[in-house]
Amino acid sequence: MKDFLKKVWRFTWKATMWFFIISIVSVIFFRWVPIPVTPLMLTRCVEQKMDGKDLKLKKDWVPFEEISPNLQLAVVCSEDQNFIKHNGFDFEAIDKAMEYNENHKKTRGASTISQQTAKNVFLWSGRSWIRKGFEVYFTFLIETFWSKKRIMEVYLNVIEMGDGVYGAQAASKNFFHKDAKYLSKGEAALIAAVLPNPLRFSAAKPSGYVSQRQGWIIHQMALWGGVLNYEEKEEELKSKRK
Repeated sequence: MKDFLKKVWRFTWKATMWFFIISIVSVIFFRWVPIPVTPLMLTRCVEQKMDGKDLKLKKDWVPFEEISPNLQLAVVCSEDQNFIKHNGFDFEAIDKAMEYNENHKKTRGASTISQQTAKNVFLWSGRSWIRKGFEVYFTFLIETFWSKKRIMEVYLNVIEMGDGVYGAQAASKNFFHKDAKYLSKGEAALIAAVLPNPLRFSAAKPSGYVSQRQGWIIHQMALWGGVLNYEEKEEELKSKRK
């Protein structure tokens, strides 16, 4: 029995160490290399096949400089207004979401852009405490090894923006027939408006709710007063970490 327990412990220890090594190396590797495919993309392809639909996977990686600042600002205003300031987790938003969920049947999330990027790139779909734990771990890693610019670049290249449509370039081409760097404020806000549920809502045929949300995002962008100043905030975060 003792020998068996030793073997189990040795296996668990080695597996844990290999997990940490592989995960850290992967995060560092993808600091520079484009993400070829995500678990969600593969999951959606399987779902399409099981439903008897044609496989649809539109994605086209473009560098940060070729994504409109309007879209960058729109997703921050709609998804995570403290993206530049936080270290991966918005605890104020988490507290508000918990308070809201205690009194409402329809729950509200508080995932940051960093958390969404981590789970899209490195994790499987679904809701569980185990997956949430891994999400926290990978969020910490990308906030440690990636810059805010890199997180935004990856996020806007892999996030689901429609049925079989992933990333800014594919969405821009599919919905507006132009490159992502030419998106206007209104078009960027429309794409951002469907992100909470891109399979239910459409930027091509916006519902009344989507149009209303688009207007709210445009208003928030105006209040923000310009483009995102990554460099200034990066220096602030570095000083806080010291």
